[in-house]
Amino acid sequence: MNARTLISLAALVALMAQGAEPGSYWDQAKSNSVVSAKAVAFSRAYASGWLAYADPATGLLPRTIDGADYWNAQDCAADNFPFLVLTAHILDDYYLKQAATHMLNTERRLTTRVDGLPDTYDFATRDFREKDLNWDAILFGASEYVKDGLMPITEWMGPSPWEDRMLELLHGIWKHASTETPAGLVPLKNLEVHGELLQSMSRMYWRTGDERFRDWCFRLADLYLLHDYLLDHARIRLRDHGCEVLSGLSEAYLIAAREDPERHRRYRAPLHAILDDILEHAVNEDGMMPNNYRPRRAAEWDGEISDGWGYVYNAFLTVAEIDDVPRYRDAVRHALRRVHRYLDAQWEGRPADGYADTVEGALNLLNRIPVDSAFDWAETTMRRLWSLQRPDGIIEGWYGDGNSARTSLMVALWKTQGIAPAPWRNDLQLGAVRGDDGTLHLHLHSGGAWTGVLRFDHPRHQNWLRLPSDYPRINQFPEWFTVQDEGHYTLRLDEGPAQTVSGGTLRSFPLKLKPGQTVRLSVARNGSKSAGGVSP
Repeated sequence: MNARTLISLAALVALMAQGAEPGSYWDQAKSNSVVSAKAVAFSRAYASGWLAYADPATGLLPRTIDGADYWNAQDCAADNFPFLVLTAHILDDYYLKQAATHMLNTERRLTTRVDGLPDTYDFATRDFREKDLNWDAILFGASEYVKDGLMPITEWMGPSPWEDRMLELLHGIWKHASTETPAGLVPLKNLEVHGELLQSMSRMYWRTGDERFRDWCFRLADLYLLHDYLLDHARIRLRDHGCEVLSGLSEAYLIAAREDPERHRRYRAPLHAILDDILEHAVNEDGMMPNNYRPRRAAEWDGEISDGWGYVYNAFLTVAEIDDVPRYRDAVRHALRRVHRYLDAQWEGRPADGYADTVEGALNLLNRIPVDSAFDWAETTMRRLWSLQRPDGIIEGWYGDGNSARTSLMVALWKTQGIAPAPWRNDLQLGAVRGDDGTLHLHLHSGGAWTGVLRFDHPRHQNWLRLPSDYPRINQFPEWFTVQDEGHYTLRLDEGPAQTVSGGTLRSFPLKLKPGQTVRLSVARNGSKSAGGVSP
C-alpha cells in the first residue's frame, strides 16, 4: 500500500456513521456482531482457563483437569492444544501465541520418542509413561495428532512450524508401515488411522506435490474399495473413531478423478455402492444417522443420533461434485432442511462436545448449501454450548474442551464472513453479511480505543493447500467472503466516498477507532457479483 492510499484510508476511517438504510443488511450485520463477540469471548476464556492448569515445569496441557496429569498425542495434542493455537492466531493474541509456540517446541523436545513420533509424557516422573515402545499406541497417537490437531492449524494458517511438524509425523508413520495387506504395507490394522491418513495425506499431496502421499492414499483406497471392501465389514461406524474412512476415501477419489482415470473408473462403482447403502439403510426420514450400522441391513436405532452426520455427508458432496450425482447433493440438502428438528438431540454423553461436533459438521455443509432453518439451529445449539462454560473458562474439564473452542471460532468467522480483526479484543463487536448482489456489509463497534487491521479472508484452499476445488472436508475453516490479492474492490466507509482498493489491501486493512465508535464498511468486488462463499 502506498502513502497516498494510507492517507486516503485514514481520512475514510475518521468519518462517523451518518445513518443506515432502514431494515437493511446493516441490522443483520449488527446482530451478527453480538454473536461473534460472544464466540470470541468463549474461546479466549477457554484458552486462559486451560493455561491455568498447564504443567508448571513444561507448560504442556494435561489430559484432564482432575487427575490425568500427563500429555499424550491422541488427546491433548489432537483435541486441545491445536485450538489453543488457533484461538491465539485467529484472535491475534500475543500472549496466547507465545504460549502456543512454547508448547510446540516443548512437545517436540520432550515427547518425541523415535523418528519424530511422540509418546505419552508423564508430568510426575518427567519421562514417558511406558518404559517399552508400544507401536500401536505411538502410531495411533501420531495419526490423531496429524488429522485432528495439525491439519486444522494448517488449513487456517498455511505454512508454519505446525505444518512442518505434521509432515514430520506423516513420514515417521509411514516409515513404520509394517502391516501386510493385499494392497501393500500399511501402518497398523486400524480403520480409524487409515481414514485419518487418507484425509491428511490427500491434502498434503496437493499442498506439496510429493507423489509418495498420493501413492499411500491409493494404497489405502485400494484396500477398502478393491480388497477388504468396506461393505463387507461387520459394521460401518458413522461417527468419529471410524467414520473418517468415508471422507478419506472421497478425498483419495478426487485425486484419482484428476490424475488417474483408470483408478477413478475402478473406484467409482464400489464407492457409490457404499454411499447408496448408507442412504438406503442408515438414515432416518430426516437424513440423520445412527452411530453405526450393519452394511446391507436396516439400521438398528438405539435412540442415539450420530454427532458425526455432517462429517459423513462431506463424502456425499465431494463425490457429487466429482461425478455429478444429484441424489447425493439432494440427500445433504434434505438433512440440512430437517436438522432443526433435533435441537434437543442427545448427541453423545458429554453435551458440549456433542454440540461442538454436530455444529462443526453442519457449518461445513451450510457453507455449500445454505439453509436458513439450519443456520438458526446452529446458532441456538451454540448458545446452549456457551451456557456450559464455567466462570474460569473451563467447559467440561477434559481435552474435548478444545473442540468447543474450535466450533466457537468457526461460528465467529461465519458471523464475520471470515474477517478477523487483529487484535480481536473482547470489546470488539464485528459482524458482516452478504447482500443479494454479493456486496459485503460490515458493522464494527469498539468499546475502547482500538488501532489494528481487518484481515479479510482469501481462498485458502487454493493459496495454502493448492486444492483443485474447495471440496467439503473435516478440520477446515469454511471460506465465506474471500478476496483475491490482485482483485479490485469498491470500498465505502460510513458515508464517505467510494474508493477502489486491491484485495491485498483488504488482507490487512488499517483502522483506528475511538472509544465507543461504530463504523460501517461495504465492499463489492469490481466486475463481479461474488467474492466467494455464501452468506446466510
